Amino acid sequence: MQDIAGDYLNPIFRLLNYNLFALGDAKITPLSILYLVLLSAGLIYISRKLKGLLITRLLQRTSLDTGAQQAIGTITRYLILFVGFLIILQTVGINLTTVNVLAGAVGIGIGLGLQNIANNFISGLIILFERPIKVGDRIEVDKVFGEVTAIGARSTRIKTNDNFSIIVPNSKFISENVTNLSLYGNIVRFRIPIGVAYDSDVDLVTRLLMEVAEENDDIVEEPPPTVRLVEFGEGSLRFELRVWSRTRLHRPGTLKSNLNLAIIRKFRENHVVIPVTKDYSRSGNGSAAPTTRDIEGSRDKGHAAG
Repeated sequence: MQDIAGDYLNPIFRLLNYNLFALGDAKITPLSILYLVLLSAGLIYISRKLKGLLITRLLQRTSLDTGAQQAIGTITRYLILFVGFLIILQTVGINLTTVNVLAGAVGIGIGLGLQNIANNFISGLIILFERPIKVGDRIEVDKVFGEVTAIGARSTRIKTNDNFSIIVPNSKFISENVTNLSLYGNIVRFRIPIGVAYDSDVDLVTRLLMEVAEENDDIVEEPPPTVRLVEFGEGSLRFELRVWSRTRLHRPGTLKSNLNLAIIRKFRENHVVIPVTKDYSRSGNGSAAPTTRDIEGSRDKGHAAG
């Protein structure tokens, strides 16, 4: 019986221990490759579990914010992977001095086509250490606006207001201009531009804009809202209402829309004219300039175009 088992198993053992090639003093066989794959898969699984335990069981009990907890957990996982992989190489029988050969091959690979992967990985490390952004921040980068939900080795996930998850390469946060609404606290200033006719009562316009800000529940009292006459524009005096809000960081468009609607209502009630732009007048069905009635009836359209 043992002879029969040996007849079947010996070819398998010879195949598993067949010398494929040599890496320094180490002989690479199918069995060593199998060990390397299984141990590496186990290391990746264990490192992910340890990261989760570190964050949920230890770091959440501290005063660190969510972004700092995620950064510490991710860096710890990278260290575990690095040290664990070196130990696995030694266990399989590969001498670390022979890794120089692999490093040279990787260097050639990076030079030939892995620049983006290396760039994104290094950018991810910079983000985790410098923390220009962190999990939970409201940011805008490369025309993408949303909340940072995860920062990985290669990319960062951003959840938009439409509940889409967008994957952004980490290099974008190093090479592009990034707007972070949460970096210095959860309060942001919004600027609402508005143009009025030159014969408007500027004191009345200022008062109405301040009333709009004071009547909106999303606007904070400190810092106080302000109104500025920013420009003598072509065909209109251009004002700007500047307000601060804590509650509309996730829906900035809603706040701007509410303020714009309130401004239109205030101006209509007090007969403040918003001039029609040239583009609007050219889009009409005639060549004549709009009358006063046309202006009064289309002030909201003119404001939307502005």
